[in-house]
Amino acid sequence: MGVTTEVKRKRPGLIPWGGDLSRLPWWVLVVLLVFTAGVYAILTNRHWEAAFEFALTGVQLTLILSLSSFGIALVVGLLAGLGQLSRNIVFRNLSMLYVQVIRGIPIIVQLYFVAFVIMPVVVDAINNFGGTLQAIEPLTNFGISLANLELRDIKMMYRAIGGLAVAYGAFEAEVFRAGIESIERGQMEAARSLGMNYVQAMRHIILPQAIRVVLPPLGNDFISMLKDSSLAMVLAVRELTQVSQLHRARTFRSWESMGTAALLYLMLTLSLSFLVKSMERRMAVEK
Repeated sequence: MGVTTEVKRKRPGLIPWGGDLSRLPWWVLVVLLVFTAGVYAILTNRHWEAAFEFALTGVQLTLILSLSSFGIALVVGLLAGLGQLSRNIVFRNLSMLYVQVIRGIPIIVQLYFVAFVIMPVVVDAINNFGGTLQAIEPLTNFGISLANLELRDIKMMYRAIGGLAVAYGAFEAEVFRAGIESIERGQMEAARSLGMNYVQAMRHIILPQAIRVVLPPLGNDFISMLKDSSLAMVLAVRELTQVSQLHRARTFRSWESMGTAALLYLMLTLSLSFLVKSMERRMAVEK
């Protein structure tokens, strides 16, 4: 008579600790201590309170900037990732050129390039297109509005979104490419044998599985995007870093201004980090 022993699968935790003090996550205690000290300073010190209230005006814009840029980057990255795996020689080489070039240029240079080089070219193209539409009777008014568009009408916020989206689109392309390549090639062949074309197989079979694989790295990239959104201050976008810098310049309270900015960034990134860890934990249990 055989005896079977059921091994209970241990559910991984967000902060692993087996009861040993040497393995206690002391870094979490240090972070909590820093947060407690920061909250106490904001509640009891008028300089910290003023810096916090001023910095809050930039948090919303930071989140809007990060979410908008990352959303566009996901679309661009997916197209470029599929392009690198395409059999079309033109699409494949254009995608690889985009990825290699963009990843080799600092993001701050790309922000300047998009804002002051690419955007004027885009506005000129829109003006020319509007001039063409003026000759079409139903679209005359719309054509006039496009023809009269000026570069100063494009806010720096939108230019920053475009620059960050272009920059991160190249990184997301590599994430999507790796995720798609991690799926067994036989599944594509099986889908094609059932009568699906390439697009249908990719949409219904490959991509749903690849998305599960790439979700954790995409979450980490969004955290990086949130931090790199501070580079938009070079375009005078009033995000968190910019408003904190303005408060420092106005009050000469450097410690309170930049300390508040660091505390808010830390709170945002750690919250997202725990969310990504939770996602990885759930996916590990489901496998």
